Amino acid sequence: MEILTMGVEEEFMLVDPVSRAPVNRAPAVIGSAAVELGGQVQAEFFDAQVEVCTQPTASCRDLRGELARLRGAVGAAAAAANCLLVASGTPVIPPDEPLTVTDTDRYRRMAHEYASSFSRYNGLVCGCHVHVGTLDRERALRLANHMRPWLPVLQSLAGNSPFSRRRDTGFASWRSVEFGRWPTVGPAPVLDERRYLALVTELVSAGTLLDRKMIYWHARPSEHVPTLEIRIADVNADLDTVVLLAALVRGLAVTLLAEVDAELPPPEVPLGRLLAAHRRAATHGMSGEGLDPESGEPRPARELVERLLRRAAPGVEAAGDARLVEELWRAVRTGGGGAGRQRAVYERRGRLSDVVDTLAAVTATV
Repeated sequence: MEILTMGVEEEFMLVDPVSRAPVNRAPAVIGSAAVELGGQVQAEFFDAQVEVCTQPTASCRDLRGELARLRGAVGAAAAAANCLLVASGTPVIPPDEPLTVTDTDRYRRMAHEYASSFSRYNGLVCGCHVHVGTLDRERALRLANHMRPWLPVLQSLAGNSPFSRRRDTGFASWRSVEFGRWPTVGPAPVLDERRYLALVTELVSAGTLLDRKMIYWHARPSEHVPTLEIRIADVNADLDTVVLLAALVRGLAVTLLAEVDAELPPPEVPLGRLLAAHRRAATHGMSGEGLDPESGEPRPARELVERLLRRAAPGVEAAGDARLVEELWRAVRTGGGGAGRQRAVYERRGRLSDVVDTLAAVTATV
């Protein structure tokens, strides 16, 4: 089997160590961290966010090591700017003042033209995106067509935003709801390269999107590197959850790419079923029921992850990740996932400040 490389982008928020609220200190943090990390540390939409990007690798061990190095460098830069680096899909405590938009032409245009999609008080969301490659656009699209039914299962594994603006939202991933306000967020349509280019051109020409980078489908061919990008996960404080997510995305992709190259048709899953499955994944995460991607019947989320493990097994084994994936899944299953861990911290003393402090401590544990 062809073994694909992996790459991960993680978005973090910066919070004040006293108020635990997001703060607009990214320019100072990025400027300091870039001395060591160069272009691997970048700005995001708000000045209260920082993004890190790994280099492509075929090794889960190397991926974990690089993610730890990136977190360590940015965490140190955050501490020097008197703030904490926090991996949570949404801010547990709201900002004390409006967030400022990163000062670039593109972000300023997005803020002006899509103001209805976000609020400078509550529009801050942080995701984790997994790239697999090397794939040209046509193969990436065909692979995305085959991966669509399994993305809600991966989403349920990575829910890490139950709290937002001092309240329990009732969701495992409130980030999915907030981010869903932006154009095109959702399951990717089934497309080949010709139809993809025609659709994207139409969306940009009509003003629905600013540019191709604003394609926010759950799976999309990257516009700047030769990969398929999976965009369904909250950022997670627990580094092992991130490595598990990347290993499963790569394992599933390797397994399904063999079927793509054999020209097998993608599964036919009604859009309504996919939307319902993603909604359940956002709501329940690992703690409730999801939807079976084939039958559409409710099934326990953990049972669906077990099915995903079996489906991805050929690719996972070909990459030499079978034992690692089994160990990491056992740990995540026992710990209950990011959303469950956040709620468990809150239940001990009823303090949201404890939730933020724990997230910051776990984010720094590399």
